[in-house]
Amino acid sequence: MTDPKAIQPSELDQLPDRDPEETAEWQASLDAVTKAAGPHRAAYLMRRTLERAEGAGLALPKLLETDYVNSIPTADEPAVDGDEDLEQRITAWNRWNAAAMVTRGSKHGVGGHIATFASAAWLYETGFNHFFKGKEGDGSGDQLYVQGHASPGIYARAFLDGRLTEDHLDNFRREAGGNGLPSYPHPRRLPWLWEFPTVSMGLGPISAIYQARFNRYLTSRGIKDLTNSHVWAFLGDGEMDEPESTTALTLASREGLDNLTFVINCNLQRLDGPVRANFKIVQELEAQFRGAGWNVVKSLWGTAWDELFQLDTNGALVRRLREVPDAQVQTYQTRDAAYIREDFFGKDPELAAMAKLLSDDKILECFHYSRGGHESRKVYAAYRAALAHKGAPTVILAQTVKGHTLGTGFASKNANHQMKKLSVDEFKDMRDLLGLPIKDSDFVDGVVPYGHPGADSPEVRYLQERRAALGGPAPARRVHPVAPLPAPAEKAFASFDKGSGSQSVATTMAFVRLVKDLVRDKETGKRWVPIVPDEARTFGMESLFPSLGIYSPKGQTYEPVDRDQLMYYKEAENGQILNEGITEAGSMADFIAASTSYATHGETMIPFYIFYSMFGWQRTADQMWQLGDQLGRGFLVGATAGRTTLTGEGLQHADGHSPAIAATNPAAMTYDPAFAYEVAAIVKDGLRRMYGEAAPGEDPNVFYYLTVYNEPMPQPAKPSGAGVDEGIVKGLYRFNTAESAGLTPAANAPRLQLLSSGTAIHWALKAQRLLAEEWGVAADVWSATSWTELRRDAMDADAALLRGEERVPYVRRALQGAEGPVLAVSDYMRQVPDQIAQWVEQDYSSLGADGFGLSDTRDAARRHFGVDAESIVVAALAQLARRGEVKATAVKEARERHGL
Repeated sequence: MTDPKAIQPSELDQLPDRDPEETAEWQASLDAVTKAAGPHRAAYLMRRTLERAEGAGLALPKLLETDYVNSIPTADEPAVDGDEDLEQRITAWNRWNAAAMVTRGSKHGVGGHIATFASAAWLYETGFNHFFKGKEGDGSGDQLYVQGHASPGIYARAFLDGRLTEDHLDNFRREAGGNGLPSYPHPRRLPWLWEFPTVSMGLGPISAIYQARFNRYLTSRGIKDLTNSHVWAFLGDGEMDEPESTTALTLASREGLDNLTFVINCNLQRLDGPVRANFKIVQELEAQFRGAGWNVVKSLWGTAWDELFQLDTNGALVRRLREVPDAQVQTYQTRDAAYIREDFFGKDPELAAMAKLLSDDKILECFHYSRGGHESRKVYAAYRAALAHKGAPTVILAQTVKGHTLGTGFASKNANHQMKKLSVDEFKDMRDLLGLPIKDSDFVDGVVPYGHPGADSPEVRYLQERRAALGGPAPARRVHPVAPLPAPAEKAFASFDKGSGSQSVATTMAFVRLVKDLVRDKETGKRWVPIVPDEARTFGMESLFPSLGIYSPKGQTYEPVDRDQLMYYKEAENGQILNEGITEAGSMADFIAASTSYATHGETMIPFYIFYSMFGWQRTADQMWQLGDQLGRGFLVGATAGRTTLTGEGLQHADGHSPAIAATNPAAMTYDPAFAYEVAAIVKDGLRRMYGEAAPGEDPNVFYYLTVYNEPMPQPAKPSGAGVDEGIVKGLYRFNTAESAGLTPAANAPRLQLLSSGTAIHWALKAQRLLAEEWGVAADVWSATSWTELRRDAMDADAALLRGEERVPYVRRALQGAEGPVLAVSDYMRQVPDQIAQWVEQDYSSLGADGFGLSDTRDAARRHFGVDAESIVVAALAQLARRGEVKATAVKEARERHGL
């Protein structure tokens, strides 16, 4: 056997070498340079050669890291198209007012963040003055994802612009009294300003990617031309540790989303300390993004560093910058020139010689202040490069100092994220540094004043003129007047009212069938956006593939393996389905973009996202809060729902809780329908409320969550009694009585009310028959389509009573006069039906599937959790026995008879 150590590299190379002698000459040249000029020179030449090869389009592995310097040399920076002095003064006012707002708020104990905007001020100001398109021009303008902790700076600019008053600023984080400002970008709280909620870290990046992708989707489908809209996402370097921040990077590059730019504020600090104390976050992010196929622009050093780089004739400075860890860079920010001379320059004789040519002031200017993210010219050049790059998204890595201009007590300090105020003396120092005309006498009783140059000042006129040229104020949210969508033909919904006869149909399939009919509607069909996370076949949706097509910017460049089949896999540039692969987070980001298109683009879309129920709220509930905050509208469909319908898949696949989590979200209209006609009625009502004519007092900015099941069951006809339609929407109606079920109980038979939701109603109906035939008990069965909506209505009624208004909760009115106790049953944990317990006047008890799941048959699982028909019978008898309406021995006898 050959000794592995004796194998030459060429023997391991699987690429054939047609000219080994030429290869040897190149290798010898590298050896010669290394020997003559040293390894640093050899490495430099190799990097430059690889960069040249990449620029020429040669098929080589990408160079994942470049030197720790600016991507755009100073000589190549374009001139800023504007008045840099005026922009400097505008930025100074914004810095001041952002800090003043938070400091004044701290007197009320509401806090806020100062240091983040201080580091990122120029990243925003340059964009507002030169790049961010507003919504009053052509198209939809740009979409801005503002870093949540920078919100005081955005408010400060809106104040300078005249869109906010001092009263607004003084009510930062104090909204209860009206005229207040939310802590972070919250569209639901300030819907004329904020478009995108971003402070739940990691959701901004993934949402921005899918927003840019959705813009392309609308363009490709011919709904709206968004080729001039650009998505800008402002992020923190620490935020990039969130898995959602980077999970969709390859999607953005794969689909060539050059309408997207990430601007990452690399101030090297997260909330408690350095982002990468012993490493370099900029280099790590560069490698990550370049490896994912993004264009990377680094803006690290300000113009003060130009002199140092010119003195660096042998690369010693560049090498030192690459090796110094981030935490040490942070330390340089707080130390004097002598320390920096010794620790940074003193490590290398060539750097020590360079340092002798530099004054202390020069060293401090470079290491304390001069960063690429703090100079408009550097940021302007980076933004121009981002917009000029085609075929891939761009990330700008802008190095800044956290707490810049706030004084030595703030800049680069580990605790500055939690520091909520400056002292009067610190404000005066800041005023002098920024050159603001604020007098000492303006500080009345130690309160820092807001600053404003005047509505007719050169600064304000310039700011407003720049925004007018770019299409109006930004950020801004605009809901364009859009006519309500016409209601689809009634037959699409009415076809479910007659039931399925002897045919068994799962409610998942009923929903899919309904959607098939709705997407064919001539008026609204094209507005539907089906979203599936690689489970379309599981839900029986593959028949939509050939008719609607799966969206792909490249269309279909291959012949699908099932092309000869009726339901073949069809991709198309104008495809309507968004099939995202195995990514619930990506699918939710798609849904959010589509559900808010009515505001972002003035185009109403009707998204429905269908998923395994346990992979919805359990996995992406944070995005569902984001959806509610962003005022999204659409249908979330938890398929194969309920803990006991997912047999054989055990604990992690067991959904016993999604309605409980959904109930915590005020924007989620949560339904657990039992029958196909209920599904149709709920969807019909959702279309009316969200896209048609909402009733007075109804908020259209909600989304519907429906649980649907994969158990085929005979679907009954819709009952003809009064109040059924209202009950389906409000959450409860009587499905049948013992008498209407043909059970003919005795005149004096004990009676109870069985409330059930989802597939549990089938076991309740079986229990109804067992109770009558074997135990002489009459039971009426109710369908509880929404425990949550019943609870919300009851809480509203309680609130009305406190205001002196007489109002009875719907659940109490519906059950008024119903005889006997109430037993509520669900495939979910008891907490779900127990939501209504306090408003039910009758004796109330419940059954549910609490505890961890298990792998077994459906029947065995329901027996295990005590929610099958026989368990319902025993629970009902026990409830009646406590009331003295049946003998206590009946409970024991029933347990034994039914094998419990």
